[in-house]
Amino acid sequence: MIAQLTLIERQRAILICIAVAVLGALIMLVGRDDVMGVHGVLMFLAGVLMIFRIGMSYYAPEPSENRLAHYYDDPGKAGIVISMMWVVFGLAIGDWVAWQLVEPNLTFGAGWSSFGRLRPVHTTSVIFGFGGNALIATSFYVMQRTSRARLPDQVTPWFVLLGYNLFCLLAVTGYLMGVTQSKEYAEPEWYTDLWLVVVWVTYFLLYLRTLARRKEPHIYVSNWYYMAFILVVAILHLVNNLAVPVSLGHAKSYSAFSGVQDAMTQWWYGHNAVAFFLTSGFLGMMYYFLPMRAGRPIFSYRMSIISFWGIVFFYMWAGSHHLHYTALPQWVQTLGMTFSIMLLIPSWASAANVLLTLNGAWDKVRDDATLRFMMVAGVFYGLTTFEGSFMAIRSVNSLSHYTDWTVGHVHAGALGWVAMITFGSIYASVPWLWKRERMYSSKLVEAHFWLALAGTVIYVFAMWNSGIVQGLMWRTYNEGGTLAYSFIDTLVAMHPYYIARAVGGLLFLIGGCVGAYNIWMTIREPGVAASQASDIPQPTVAAGVLQAAE
Repeated sequence: MIAQLTLIERQRAILICIAVAVLGALIMLVGRDDVMGVHGVLMFLAGVLMIFRIGMSYYAPEPSENRLAHYYDDPGKAGIVISMMWVVFGLAIGDWVAWQLVEPNLTFGAGWSSFGRLRPVHTTSVIFGFGGNALIATSFYVMQRTSRARLPDQVTPWFVLLGYNLFCLLAVTGYLMGVTQSKEYAEPEWYTDLWLVVVWVTYFLLYLRTLARRKEPHIYVSNWYYMAFILVVAILHLVNNLAVPVSLGHAKSYSAFSGVQDAMTQWWYGHNAVAFFLTSGFLGMMYYFLPMRAGRPIFSYRMSIISFWGIVFFYMWAGSHHLHYTALPQWVQTLGMTFSIMLLIPSWASAANVLLTLNGAWDKVRDDATLRFMMVAGVFYGLTTFEGSFMAIRSVNSLSHYTDWTVGHVHAGALGWVAMITFGSIYASVPWLWKRERMYSSKLVEAHFWLALAGTVIYVFAMWNSGIVQGLMWRTYNEGGTLAYSFIDTLVAMHPYYIARAVGGLLFLIGGCVGAYNIWMTIREPGVAASQASDIPQPTVAAGVLQAAE
């Protein structure tokens, strides 16, 4: 890591670390009477540790000029490793939370281990820790290969990666201490949000700088999706997290919005976080790694571009379908429902593009578990987007909303689409990045695939059944016109489904552990001879696989 930096870059890195340490010291000082001070300590320690780490190798020989003839993959490699660490941690917390719903005493009486604190730890760890690091790592890989340009410098990518993980660490530790805005997918408090703004703007500028240096005239479609992910998430984050802190030395803040406006802003953010963090970026991942792994061109490049603009335009209006039967004006609810149904067109176009790309390569899908991860991801993407459009219809939403059906829908997307395409992309890129002939064990990749698929199916079907039973029990009346079932009756009916959900999550967690072990062992294996190593991916891929078939 440090050995690849020039002396000037090491000096710049030390200056950045000093700035982080000073910022941490200031937060520690002004927040000394608040839990905010703990986060100041974490930032200070992070800055100081990195100063010492760079200082230990400060006088090491500088890298040769030959490095400029190769892509800069060190931050991407680190991102993949960190991503797998987050997924094992996040899935373990998630399964613990699932078992708490089966047996509430599993909190062990500690405040930090309550459902309300652990649940955002789980969501932040798997969405932002696992998913975010995977997106950053793969975007570094993809944008260099598709633009045929090296990253513009060697310090900025490390700042983006490590700064982003500092944000995740501050968020997760904050939840355990009770620091939260209580906004779905936007729980971190104001000072953590400001730190992410700095990191995210740097990430956006890094992407632009790389594309500006490209030697390939065409900007490949994956870059469009990655750029939409970065840009729109920045806009969403800035608007939804507008808040006024109680004081500069206090973690607590109050939203700039109130009442129904706050709810509308939150779900404009929440649904578009799904759109651009959990959809757009991962479609960028899919449009690169799937054709590369299959050795086939995308079925329709034109369809991928049309789908891109359809997703970008339609998704922006769909968030209000989360607020059916609320104080939100009826026309706004109807607008969200209408655009949600229209979203089915670009979403299914992308899903169809995936499956049609694999036409003629089904033998590879049968034999290659890595490609099967990507194929199943495409299927779940099509299934989940259909379900989302269906659940946005007001009459359907009257049954599904506030029930476990929504939980099943979310996890069909999170496990079946996001995690599957991520695992497939990581399995494809690890041998290419570390110059290995193949993964350490193809049997472990196969085992991971079946554990992940079984866990997803068990989880999702349990929640679908639970949610529909829940919704029907809540709306059942007796002859006297009162509710036929009490809330406790519905909990008793849900109990078997909650056990099944926890078992499904456990299978997915075991699969994640198997995958992490397989990746670690692949990295530890000796690399191929230097004369065989290349910056170009080495699977059996025909030239021009990223070109359109049409």
